[in-house]
Amino acid sequence: MSERDDEKQSAAGAAKPGASSAEVGQRATASALEAGSQNIPAGPRGGRTQLEVIATHRGLFGVEGTGDTSGFGGLVSTIALPPASERPYGGWFDEVVDILVEILTEQGLDPEAVLEKVVVDRGELTIFVAREHIDTVCRALRDDQDLRFELCLGVSGVHYPQDSGRELHAVYQLMSVTHVRQLRLEVACPDSDPHIPTVVDTYPGNDWHERETWDMFGIVFDGHPSLARTLMPDDWVGHPQRKDYPLGGIPVEYKGAVVPPPDNRRSYR
Repeated sequence: MSERDDEKQSAAGAAKPGASSAEVGQRATASALEAGSQNIPAGPRGGRTQLEVIATHRGLFGVEGTGDTSGFGGLVSTIALPPASERPYGGWFDEVVDILVEILTEQGLDPEAVLEKVVVDRGELTIFVAREHIDTVCRALRDDQDLRFELCLGVSGVHYPQDSGRELHAVYQLMSVTHVRQLRLEVACPDSDPHIPTVVDTYPGNDWHERETWDMFGIVFDGHPSLARTLMPDDWVGHPQRKDYPLGGIPVEYKGAVVPPPDNRRSYR
């Protein structure tokens, strides 16, 4: 009997005699959510690690009490990030990290201060970098003959309002055309000081990507040749893809009735 068959038999055995299929499904869903909020597969070897939970959301639209008419008021969702992975990472991940650590050491830098953590999750490698060293790491990944991540596919932003001191994240996707590999770099900075050095000198194609990330999320890329808005007007106030940005809108007349703006209809998140 396979492991998957064992799991099915265990799940069936856990159900109470006479229980309906709906009750069995609800118990199975609750068990899966409880397990998923604490553990996830990490890395190619499938080890299980503790998640870093940064927030828990209830409902879909953020409405409290009886105001939620969506039917999703009972939803509970956990916002969690995978922690640092343990070695061996598997595949070529160990080789890349070892070479990067060697280069940083040769440059007189402390690798533990430069590389905040290494995460292997769902078969992907993510290296968290201290923001002041992002360009140094990018140059090492680009120029070393055994790494050769020649192409940066751009930078995008993420906003975690509950992640105190690390609310804004910049995410860089790098690709090695030579070795046919991809990895991700991630840099965090606080809302109160949203500054990250530019990598345009290393990856010139990031010019417009950094401008768009600043426009939408408010991350200031220091040293950028022309950090200006790309999508919003130059005099626009705020950054629309941040989670604390208001939805706004205008009233709409429809068959004699007035439909209010979205942020006035219910308490959206």
